Amino acid sequence: MKDASGRLQYLTLVGYKDNAFSNKIDSYRALINPDKYTQNYEIAFNEEQGIGTSNASIKYKKSAPQGVSFELIFDGTGILSSARTDVQAEITKLKKIAYDYNGEIHKPNYLKLIWGKGLSFPCQLTSLSINYTLFKSDGSPLRAKASVSFKEYQNPKKVAAHADAKSPDMTHEWLVRAGDNLPMLSHKIYGDSSQYLKVAKFNKLTNFRYLVPGTTIYFPPLI
Repeated sequence: MKDASGRLQYLTLVGYKDNAFSNKIDSYRALINPDKYTQNYEIAFNEEQGIGTSNASIKYKKSAPQGVSFELIFDGTGILSSARTDVQAEITKLKKIAYDYNGEIHKPNYLKLIWGKGLSFPCQLTSLSINYTLFKSDGSPLRAKASVSFKEYQNPKKVAAHADAKSPDMTHEWLVRAGDNLPMLSHKIYGDSSQYLKVAKFNKLTNFRYLVPGTTIYFPPLI
């Protein structure tokens, strides 16, 4: 991949210790760009089947964070780079940025994958598998290939901001007004007034026919 001036852009993995991606730790530049990468999208559903029915219905549960996976090549023969011939040192640097535990944040680093204008991906490493394919006479590696997978990092505040506030798959709270009753509110929140018994149990209500104005009722997600 080249920039506007025609210069080759290398895939770079940048490590950060904050989820705002402002406090950079270090970066790792690929020795050679991947010949391909895969983007993964997944939607999770709950499968429900009524008693006496032959087929299960599926109900939307969540959209999983986007995934990206590809392979990185390490080469110590000097063919690709005369300055980067220590395969083990290259792998150690990659692991330090993407895999190793960071005691300051109590988890591995936040990451951003950058490759020219085609890829700018806030994420965290989910898997790393290294295959060594060529060795020196002393057993040290001369070539290796790393299969890496990442999941998109989604800031909780941004997730909440984009979530559908009317979704029955989220917990809701309601400030009771005069005239409110559980069947009516259950229909408003869930589109199903029959869920009022579940709401009464969740809120430990002994008299669900009368709600005290000014109190708060919580409506749990339907799973």
